[in-house]
Amino acid sequence: MNELAATNRNFKLASRLLGLDSKLEKSLLIPFREIKVRMVECTIPKDDGTLASFVGFRVKHDDARGPMKGGIKYDPEVDPDEVNALAQLMTWKTAVANIPYGGAKGVIGCDPGQLSLSELEWLTRVFTQKIHDLIGVSTDVPAPDMGTNAQVVWLFEQTMAWILDEYAKFHGYSPALVTRKPIDLGGSLGREAATGRGVLFATEALLNEHGKSISGQRFVVQGFGNVGSWAAQLISEIGGMVVAVSDISGAIKNSKGIDVPSLFKHSVANRGVKEENASGIKAKFIVEAANHPTDPEAAENIQGFMWDEKVNNELRMYMINGFKDVKEMCRTHNCDLRMGAFTLGVNRVTRATVLRGWEA
Repeated sequence: MNELAATNRNFKLASRLLGLDSKLEKSLLIPFREIKVRMVECTIPKDDGTLASFVGFRVKHDDARGPMKGGIKYDPEVDPDEVNALAQLMTWKTAVANIPYGGAKGVIGCDPGQLSLSELEWLTRVFTQKIHDLIGVSTDVPAPDMGTNAQVVWLFEQTMAWILDEYAKFHGYSPALVTRKPIDLGGSLGREAATGRGVLFATEALLNEHGKSISGQRFVVQGFGNVGSWAAQLISEIGGMVVAVSDISGAIKNSKGIDVPSLFKHSVANRGVKEENASGIKAKFIVEAANHPTDPEAAENIQGFMWDEKVNNELRMYMINGFKDVKEMCRTHNCDLRMGAFTLGVNRVTRATVLRGWEA
């Protein structure tokens, strides 16, 4: 089952639990807009003097609760179904977190590791030229994603700076256009840790439900990019023991606990963990952390707030309240946490859609 089929399946299960009208269900499932950008007429010059063309997608799923928001990833395997699924998931996830955004997703079909910095800049700017009239502070807010390089934070932000600058050529300077931009362009302090910190708070809420705390628990982190590395560091700082970490290049394990700060430094220097494979790991709880579903910079983006302890406290509140709301849906519909989250997200989007005047 591919990503879109799985997402649609979960949505339809949630729809049945909520008793949604079939026409409303269909309306919520269909993306607001799907854009395919083929960069043939605007080819980019490569460093060797040749020209190259690329395909880009931007799917805008739903804006009933606010401007659409979602990452742009650089991936050689462009899969329209995956982009549609991720855009839809952003709609439900922002609703679960109760932040005023909808869902979108973008992809540029390339392997960023095979492009020089100047080639990547050209490609990012051309893609922005193609969609500049379809994104904006009040319509669709781009964000970085896999392939904008989670291991190199400055490049993660640099791609957003290029988008911001190219957009400004058409519409004027709009720092709230993108999230995860450099501080000097209106970004937030501590933004690189935001999603990993959200994972920490969600994990705390889950463990508290079972009478446990982070301290003294053993953790395995799959994926050691921006989110995974920060989650591991924050968990270890308050007494959690990280015993295994893996990423695309390999894995490392230590039953007595891994020195996470040292591992992070090694990972940045070597672009990945290159040790023995960890296998046979069994976990009581699995906390999913992909796709930046509750990035608080999104909620604070338009106001332009800088990151401080107040915003960290706000993030904790959003995550804890979100978990409580999911648990309430689980009790109401006698379902598991995943379906509780889907019913919560779908229900909030449905209410907003109806209130804004939807008619069958």
